[in-house]
Amino acid sequence: MSAAEKAPVALVAGVGRGTGGAVARRYAAAGYRVALLARSESRMKEFEAELEGSLAIPCDVTDEAAVEAAVATCRAELGEPDVVVHNAARGTHGTFMEIDPADMEENFRVNTMSLLYLARAVAPAMIERGSGAIMVTGNTSALRGKANFSAFAPTKAAQRILAESIARDLGPKGIHVAYIVIDAVIDLRWTRRSRPDFKDEDFAHPDDLAESIFQISQQPRSAWSFYTELRPFKEPW
Repeated sequence: MSAAEKAPVALVAGVGRGTGGAVARRYAAAGYRVALLARSESRMKEFEAELEGSLAIPCDVTDEAAVEAAVATCRAELGEPDVVVHNAARGTHGTFMEIDPADMEENFRVNTMSLLYLARAVAPAMIERGSGAIMVTGNTSALRGKANFSAFAPTKAAQRILAESIARDLGPKGIHVAYIVIDAVIDLRWTRRSRPDFKDEDFAHPDDLAESIFQISQQPRSAWSFYTELRPFKEPW
């Protein structure tokens, strides 16, 4: 077996130009072979070209069969995932009277059901091995339902509770499940445009978020955390 074949495997669902992409880069920098999951194949191909040993796997995470097929591809091409990062997210805004109920349903499929599908696909091998980590990224809406987030916050709250249920089940079996709340405006091109009043220090930078997520996934078994909040030092809370 070559050195590359012995390298650990990270599967990142929801790879984009923000947190997901930064997470993929962080694991690659640590020597992981990274499976990249997202709907946009062209965007993932850019990451695949950039990150040595990575594999782009187009996947609609709301489709259970597609998620199972993506994990099977990762298993066949790279190996069983040692770390899985669920970063897929979808959000829409509006009060409960304004929203299209179909939007809430689709948000639920992306934010919550995809976590269920992904965890069910990777857990059996982790249980058999007695080790592994599943990191789930959330945000402030998982904790509070603001009026204009009525189609989004309930689905993120459900994601958080599902992650907790998974953690309570898998933790005693040797699998570390953690929920990371990102209470911040993430530094992206569109957020920079929408927040011209923000200074650099007001944003949460994807590379810094990725570093924290990576470190949580590496915690020793005697000091695991489930719930972690990440925010810039100036963020009110």
